[in-house]
Formats: sequence, structure tokens, C-alpha cells
Amino acid sequence: MAVPTFVDKVTLHVAAGRGGHGVASVHREKFKPLGGPDGGNGGPGGSVILRVDPDVTTLIDYHHSPKRKASSGGGGAGDHRNGAHGQDLILPVPDGTIVSLRDGTVLGDMLGAGTEMVVAQGGKGGLGNAALASAKRKAPGFALLGEPGDELEIVLELKVVADIGLVGFPSAGKSSLIASISRARPKIADYPFTTLVPNLGVVRAGDTTFTVADVPGLIEGAAEGRGLGHDFLRHIERCAALLHVIDTANIEPGRNPVDDLDIMESELQRYGGLEDRPRLVALNKIDVPDGRDIASFVVEELRERGLEVFEVSAASGEGMKELIFAMAKIVQASRTAQPEVEATRIVLRPRSIDGADDFSVTRTDEGWRVRGEKPERWIRQTDFSNEEAVGFLADRLNRLGVEKRLVEAGAVEGDAVVIGAEDNSVVFDFKPELDAGAGEMLGRRGEDQRLREDRPANQRRRDIAEAMEEKSETETRADVARRLDAARGGTSGPMSYEIGSAEDPDWADYDPDAKA
Repeated sequence: MAVPTFVDKVTLHVAAGRGGHGVASVHREKFKPLGGPDGGNGGPGGSVILRVDPDVTTLIDYHHSPKRKASSGGGGAGDHRNGAHGQDLILPVPDGTIVSLRDGTVLGDMLGAGTEMVVAQGGKGGLGNAALASAKRKAPGFALLGEPGDELEIVLELKVVADIGLVGFPSAGKSSLIASISRARPKIADYPFTTLVPNLGVVRAGDTTFTVADVPGLIEGAAEGRGLGHDFLRHIERCAALLHVIDTANIEPGRNPVDDLDIMESELQRYGGLEDRPRLVALNKIDVPDGRDIASFVVEELRERGLEVFEVSAASGEGMKELIFAMAKIVQASRTAQPEVEATRIVLRPRSIDGADDFSVTRTDEGWRVRGEKPERWIRQTDFSNEEAVGFLADRLNRLGVEKRLVEAGAVEGDAVVIGAEDNSVVFDFKPELDAGAGEMLGRRGEDQRLREDRPANQRRRDIAEAMEEKSETETRADVARRLDAARGGTSGPMSYEIGSAEDPDWADYDPDAKA
């Protein structure tokens, strides 16, 4: 199997590094066993960056190694030590590389030496417990996890950046012409489609230096993919001008230079996007007697069409000087009309489907699905093996308004709540009113008393919910709560008897219309 030496389209799988985890640590020293939280933050993961390198002319390296990954960030440590930053992965690409997704969505067009594109952003590092400490939570027993980096498949497609593109039928002499006017040495042979990959040559005409692209031969039907089809046509999209190279010494029956030109123009028109490019015509191989005669017959007809026509011979060099300076004139005019391309840095920051500061709540077969940038990011940062971290997540979601939105949508306690995308989501049982409020969290580090099923406040809400089903028409929820508190003697412990039974001494004398 032949090993390719030129590759102009590859599919590349890139993965950024994961952010390091924060750490939960408490400062300790002699005579000061509990000196406060001192856990450091995790370092951010490395990003995958594409950078235009003038010395790179092919995508062959990514054809052989299609998977690239940046390094992850280091984890935090005690004594306020943050984790190391992950190393960015720089991938050099040729000038003129188009970056797109598998579905065809174009992410960027990389033009100009030094242009950079961050195609996969490294994950953020998790906060340590020192950064999470507050007046309400003075010694957090948890830290946040580092976020995973972006991971996606991209398509790199090279469109040759040249000033002049040579257009012509196979064996028209394009490779010989570029070898005559530059130091490029493409493969030259007497059979069709000798040129299978683009060849670039640098040409100097006085003070002007420009590049010429010799690309695979064009045949009728190329716009529909016949022959090399789009593999040819896409490489002339960036050229400032097109040079039609026509073989005047062709002996095929039914072919002549005018018809060859009409066929090539028809294919370019059907491909589209090249109508505004200036055209030059080179009637090649006039060193052959029949070729010179045929060229003299058609040169005036072509000039009557408004084309600039040159009779040349790539073999003997006849007419090449005039052709070179004509190409240089067009290139100079094109460069003057266009601003200079400066190196830029493009950072891809995909937006959430609902925006950065908003979220959506929808009813699905699995339960209530919450989508949004912040809720999904917080889910990735949470260590679900730590009760206090789960309680902190509940507080954040409550302050964002997720609980309120769920209640407004019709969610009741016990419903399933799914946060995140379908392929990476977390399911909760809906339990409203989990916010800690203004009080300081009590209990051992790493625990959250609000998540305990046997806590008195939770049992009191259950009792009130059950009693609401048997309340009178004039009672409100506050009336039911006061009645239950009075029945249990002012305590907040669980009820030991059934409301309204003979064992309830206060039920018979309770007047719901009386003021407390």
C-alpha cells in the first residue's frame, strides 16, 4: 500500500486536559490543631490549539496520528498550594486550513502566519475548601472537582493559498510550466493525471514575488466529482487569478483550444465562487510546429473575448517572460486592493443552549429535565460521595431559582429531576426547601444535616402535608402548623399519635377560627 506524501483533508479527534481537583484540608500546627481551611485549588487543564506554521504544507502528520490530547491540570494541596497548570498542546497547520465539525459547521478559516485557534478548551480546576469558606460555612469539609476538558472531532481541510492557479486539462503542460518559471520540481510524464497533488512554486518578476499553484488536471464533469473533481477545484478558491493552460499540440480528434477553454470555464461556473477572478490564457507547446500554427489561428478569437492571451513554450521558454510579468501585475493589483492579513487568536466558546445566565425546565418521560450552563457545570464540579458538597450544590441551585421554576412547572416532592444532557446527566429526587438559610451549618465535616431523612424539620413538614388533606375549609397551612405544634406540646419532634384520634387531647377544644 502506497504511503501518501500529501494529505489535504483529515479528521482529527482532539481532547483538552481535565482540570485538577480542589482539596479539603485543615491547617494544623503545634498548639493550634484547627487553624482553618487551607486547601488549594486545582490547576486548569491544557487546551488544544491550532497554529498556522508557514513551514507546514500538508496535513500528513494528522493522517498518521489522528488523536491528540493535552495534559491535565494538577490537584490542589494543603497549605494553600494550587495545582500545576496543564500544558497546552500546539498543533501546527498549513496556511489556508479550514476547521469544521463532522456535520459541516465551519469553525474557522486559518489565514496568516501565527494565527491561532483554541479548538478544545481545557477544563477549569476545582476550588479548594479555603476558597469555599464563608461566614456561613467557616470550615468546609469538601472541595470542588475539576471540570473535564472539551472533546470533539474536527475536520481539517487544506485549501492551497497561492496567488495564481493553473487550470488546464491533463497533460496540458502545467507541471512543465511551473517547473520552467520556478524552482518547483513536480513529477512530469506523458500520461494523464500525472499530477495528483498540488505543487507550489515561488516566482520572482522584478520586485514582485508571488506563488503559483499547479493542481491536478481538470476534465469535463469535475464539478460533479468526475476525475479528481472537488479535490482539484477547492485548491483554486483562494487564488487571486487563474491561468488557463491550453495544449495547442493535442492530436485528440474533436478537440481544439477554444472548446477546451469553454469546457474549463463551464466547470468553473458550475462549481461557483470563481466568477470574479481575472483570467489569463497561455497557449502552450508552440515549440511544436503544429502547435504554433493552431495557436496563431485562435489567438485573435480569444483576445476578442477580452482575454489576455500569451503564446508560450514551457520546454523552450519562449514567451515566458511576458507571461510572468503579466501575472505579477495582476497579483500586485490584488494585494493593493486587499488589506494585509494579520495573525489572530480565535477562541471557541460554545454557548449553552439556553444562554449563560438562564436555564430551562422541561417535562420528559424520565422526569423534569434541567438544562443550562451553570447547573450543568455545577453538577460536574460536585463530589456526590460527600454530603456537604451535595448540600452546597442544593444551595446553589436554589439560589439560581431552579427549585422555584420546578414548583411553578408543577413538580412535587418525590419527582425525578434530571440535570444535564441526555448522554451525561444526574438524577435527583425533588425535595424543595433545602437551603441552609442564614444559620451556620452544624455537624461533622463532610456531612449535611439537611439531607438526613430523620431530622425533626423534615418530619414536621411531612406531618403538615398529611394533615392538610383533612383540614377544614377555613384552615390555612399556617393554621394546620400551629395546631400540630400545639398538639405536640410545642416540640418539634415527630407525632406519637394520629391527628384527630381519641388520643389527641387538644383536638376537641381546638377552634380553627380563634387567633393564636
